[in-house]
This record gives sequence, C-alpha cells and structure tokens, in this order.
Amino acid sequence: MAKFARLKFNDPAPDAEILTTENKAIRLSSLWKEKTILLVFTRHFGCPQCKEMLAQIVEAKSEIARAGLTIAAVTQGDPDAARVFCEQRAPGIACLADPERKAYRAFGLERGSLWQVMLSPQVLLGTLRAWWRGHKTELPPRSQDVMQMSGAFIIGTDGKIRLPYYYDTIADHPLTDLLLRGVLGTSWSKPMDGALGQ
Repeated sequence: MAKFARLKFNDPAPDAEILTTENKAIRLSSLWKEKTILLVFTRHFGCPQCKEMLAQIVEAKSEIARAGLTIAAVTQGDPDAARVFCEQRAPGIACLADPERKAYRAFGLERGSLWQVMLSPQVLLGTLRAWWRGHKTELPPRSQDVMQMSGAFIIGTDGKIRLPYYYDTIADHPLTDLLLRGVLGTSWSKPMDGALGQ
C-alpha cells in the first residue's frame, strides 16, 4: 500500500488542479485566497459515513460561516456525478471533482486497511449509527475506490494548514465543536504565529 506524507499544522497547503461540477478546471489555492476554508474529502458515493459527515456539515453550515469559514467538498466522482451527489447530500456546499484522486494524494490521504474501512468496532458501530440516521450503504460507482480514506483540513488565507484531520477509521469524523471554535478558542481565521487561546 502506497504511503503519502501527512500534512502538519502550519505546513503550506498543497496546490493542485481540480474540476468544478461544471467541468471547469480551477486551482485548489483559489479556494482559500479570500477566506479561510474547511476543505473536506469524501470517500465513495455509497459510503454511509460520508453521507453522515456531509449531513453534519450541512446542518452546521450557518455556524461554520459565522466562525469565518467557507466550505468545499472534494469527491472522487467526475463532474456530472459529483453534481448529482452533492445536490442530494451537500446542498449549498461547493463541491469539486477529483476522479484521478490527485488532490487526495497531495493531501496525504491514503487507501485504508481492511481494519480502517470495514472490520474495526468503530466502523461497525459507525455504520449502524449512520443507518439509524437514514444513511444507507450503497455500492460505489465503478470508478471510485472503496478503500480511499477521508480527511478534513482547515486552511487559512495565507495558504497554511490550520488543522490537518486524518481519519483513524472511516467513522472517525472531526467534532463540530473543533471545526467551529478552533484550538483553545483561537479563531481559525487568525494567523497562528503566536500563543493559542488569546
């Protein structure tokens, strides 16, 4: 299994070309040029945990905006499939298409092990929880990798990583409180060169 370097706090965020759901090529760096961004990477379109994660973000969308963040979701789908998926699962969130998974690799998001994707108790409980909330498991589209792991990153307008969040398992969503309130109450929109919690 290929290993990619994980990003750390204050690392420069990788740049890559990615597609909008209108099949327009853009640079990732254009997403955080004006405003601090919460950039989330989904798994395949049949993943119940990803549907649950997107539902949580949609539910907290107004609070996330008040915290000074914009939101974008990167998917494995082609632009047409990403548009349909996001209209259903992530209304009001900017969605992007990365069918070759170049951005996934740039951000250090690996293919998971069977333990991380299927067999751990956390995954089994997370799947039951997602099902109970109405997010059913479906077969992934043929072009999408069922073993691909998710991630969430907060990136400042200076292009530096404020929060790199790598999932331990596919059910390991970041806490909404962490996304909203930053580290020790420090706003995500402020540069983090000094002491935290001021």
